[in-house]
Amino acid sequence: MSSTTLSGSVALVTAASRGIGRAIALDLAEHGADVALGVRDPDAAPTIALADEVRALGRRVTVVPMDVTDLAACRVAIDAVVDELGTIDVLVNNAGGGIVEDALDVTEEHFDAVWALTTKSAFFISQHVAKHMRSAGGGSIVNIASQAGLVALPGESAYCTSKAAVIHLTKCLAVEWGQYGIRVNAVAPTFIETDGTEPALSDDAFRADTVERIAALHRIGQPREVAAAVTFLAGEGASLITGTALPIDGGWTAR
Repeated sequence: MSSTTLSGSVALVTAASRGIGRAIALDLAEHGADVALGVRDPDAAPTIALADEVRALGRRVTVVPMDVTDLAACRVAIDAVVDELGTIDVLVNNAGGGIVEDALDVTEEHFDAVWALTTKSAFFISQHVAKHMRSAGGGSIVNIASQAGLVALPGESAYCTSKAAVIHLTKCLAVEWGQYGIRVNAVAPTFIETDGTEPALSDDAFRADTVERIAALHRIGQPREVAAAVTFLAGEGASLITGTALPIDGGWTAR
């Protein structure tokens, strides 16, 4: 398997129907992987369209219901993917989200919701998939973290905390699971053009400030740029890379 080929592998992507998750699922398929799409609503039009695109690439695809805050249901979905596709070689923990709220105003309810969606889900979904990977002799896990886990973003303390935890979780799992042939890495994107970031980036002043803070390239990122890094980390070209968090930030954190 080369650095650009995932032929014969099976990848599970959470929150796969839109934005970064969609780009990752397609990029993995374009590089040879069969894909399991973990989504909240398997019957939603974007999910159906994405599954058709994966099939058009000649790959197998299955769609499984995965509300990542319902961990019992996620374990059932993971087992169903293994039953249908035979294995899970690559897991991409893409689900996550946050709130914009001053740290003085964050409630326990809001904090717990961000933690459950972003960090707790990554831990326990990785745990269950890793049990299958251990039995199969190895695999690759890629967590979608954020530059928010590397730098402080005012008004996003709960989100920054959750993504920093994902980055450290990546290191912990990599160290523990390397003995099973399981590599665990993360990517830490800056602001990416998606449906989720569109409301913020449509504000001219916010967009201009963001572009300025992306200190080297001075432009907003595209989902395909995150997807390419995930595919690399998933493949054999990254066979000696584990426990790392790769910034995809145009230079923001180098500033």
